[in-house]
Amino acid sequence: MFFSPLQVGALTLPNRILLAPLTRTRAGTEHLPNDLMAEYYSQRATGGLLITECTMVMPNTSAFVAEAGIYSQEQIEGWKKTTAAVHAKGGRIFMQIWHSGRAAHPSINGGAVSVSSTATPIEGDINTPAGKVPHVAAHALTEAEIPAIVAAFAQGAKNAIEAGFDGVEVHGANGYLIDQFLRDGANQRTDGYGGTMEKRARFLFEVLTAVTAAIGADRVGLRLSPLNSFNSMIDSDPLALIDFLADKLNAYKLAYLHVMRADFFGLQKADVMTVAREKYKGVLIGNMGYNPEEAEQAIAQGKLDAVAFGTSFLANPDLPARIKAGAALNAPDASTFYTPGAKGYTDYLTM
Repeated sequence: MFFSPLQVGALTLPNRILLAPLTRTRAGTEHLPNDLMAEYYSQRATGGLLITECTMVMPNTSAFVAEAGIYSQEQIEGWKKTTAAVHAKGGRIFMQIWHSGRAAHPSINGGAVSVSSTATPIEGDINTPAGKVPHVAAHALTEAEIPAIVAAFAQGAKNAIEAGFDGVEVHGANGYLIDQFLRDGANQRTDGYGGTMEKRARFLFEVLTAVTAAIGADRVGLRLSPLNSFNSMIDSDPLALIDFLADKLNAYKLAYLHVMRADFFGLQKADVMTVAREKYKGVLIGNMGYNPEEAEQAIAQGKLDAVAFGTSFLANPDLPARIKAGAALNAPDASTFYTPGAKGYTDYLTM
């Protein structure tokens, strides 16, 4: 089943082994995609679909210091190197578009105030060029301020298409801005964007409406993480949340829904994938901790349509070929996940 074609919106994928979005911080403090990034993605072009690292749709929203953006013409031109390199090898690539919300810090964003659904800060520290500093309270967005961010997502999607991407994945996961509205542990609002699940999901739905109108629903995916407690996230009823969202998302006719099935820290546990499969009628992608055997079985049993691999694809540029051959996999080097340069990025060996 891994190597049977899959129709994902406007694309036909040759296999169901996808590259998950992985922050790699190789774009420098200027947030400019570069030749090294083009090499990294093109090395992995045999994946059914590559999904890029989170990419800023607005300036001064950096959470990682050296991640890329898609809000300037210079960034569009820089990303063209990546899309051209991937397409030259017959690959397909979506850009993950993103606003970090309260995960941004003024010290790495020119003093710009971080924003969120609610003022409550993330617990703990954030890494900055000056060392670790505590997260700060965010500015709770007013209803009047939200449309500009929705518009930035739509423009980011248009810019991604101009840069040659086959589509975009809206980042609604891992405790960033959209997720900060979705989950009741972070969203303490009492206005039209808080309280009920319908109101907490309003921002997400407005973003999806704008992005699908901008580039077509068949070129838009969405990533959710109803369980992940990263960035101080929790929800009182994650199963009800994914049930509600998976059902409502059918109306958008997206290219896919991409669900992270677990919690990085193992604090929250539930079977969100079964609920997503029951309610969502489109292409469902699973992610987090799948090995090739489990992934292929899940696809064969109809539990998923495809699986996005993270660190195993990071460390094995030829992952589809290795899976097909039953070959051993390189081990990822976690010490180089976020360091600059080629080491641990483009120097992993192929078979």
